[in-house]
Amino acid sequence: MYFHDPRLQYPVRVETPDPLFARQLQQAIGGIEGEIRVCLQYFFQAWGARGPTTKYRDMLLHTATEEIGHIEMLATAVALNLENAPTTLQESAVQSSSLVSSVLGGGERPRHMVEGMLQKHLLSTGMAAFPGNSDGLPFDCSHVYASGNLAGDMFANVTAEATGRTLAVRLFNAAHDPGMKDMLSFLIARDTMHQQQWLAVIEELGAGKALPIPNSFDQSQEKQAFSYAFFATRADGAPPPEGRFNTGKSLDGRGTFSTQQAEPMGDVPVLGPARPDSGAQSEQM
Repeated sequence: MYFHDPRLQYPVRVETPDPLFARQLQQAIGGIEGEIRVCLQYFFQAWGARGPTTKYRDMLLHTATEEIGHIEMLATAVALNLENAPTTLQESAVQSSSLVSSVLGGGERPRHMVEGMLQKHLLSTGMAAFPGNSDGLPFDCSHVYASGNLAGDMFANVTAEATGRTLAVRLFNAAHDPGMKDMLSFLIARDTMHQQQWLAVIEELGAGKALPIPNSFDQSQEKQAFSYAFFATRADGAPPPEGRFNTGKSLDGRGTFSTQQAEPMGDVPVLGPARPDSGAQSEQM
């Protein structure tokens, strides 16, 4: 069960509306790095969590619910940035007809702000946000990862927060409005916390003991000669650079890294003839 509070999680204010920035903010809502993605990812991880303790399920639910508030903030920011945006073809043409742009709503709007505006904001939403990315494509859930493996999901969450924070930093650097910079500085801070949060769970699980994922599989059943070998694939046989990834003890403590020159171990694949009813050429049969 969920409750809502009509007040925003953090203040959202826009002094100078910018339709182009509204479009850019859509990526933080419905892009693959965006808040809808992590919100649904954490919810489905929580709803499918199994184990003798509910601690991690509860933690995921807290954070997933927080992410709803982030979507609300960004949707509000999009709407505020679209205030006074052109609503007709004629108005849009007038605004983009000069290098400096004409005055709208008491302020000058540079030409690129109008030309970069998503028409979906006008035609489909009436100057409001929508669950899609900065190109207008709807969010399709293809990057929502909830595997049922707690450690695997935590690593996926670290990646999600890392790419989300990268996007938020890019938006912060692109922003000109002080209110938008303030909001983004808050979201960047939350991404910092969430990265640390998921890494802390991995540490709590025992970073070495958690690997390889799933750690419930009997490693004697895998081809252990290749379990910790780095494959070098240069055609000239030149060795790869040395690094932590191919020297010393493996991170799970169960093996030692090595380097092997990759060589074909199988034969050239040979497929049987095409079936008569497959629509292939007769020469293939």
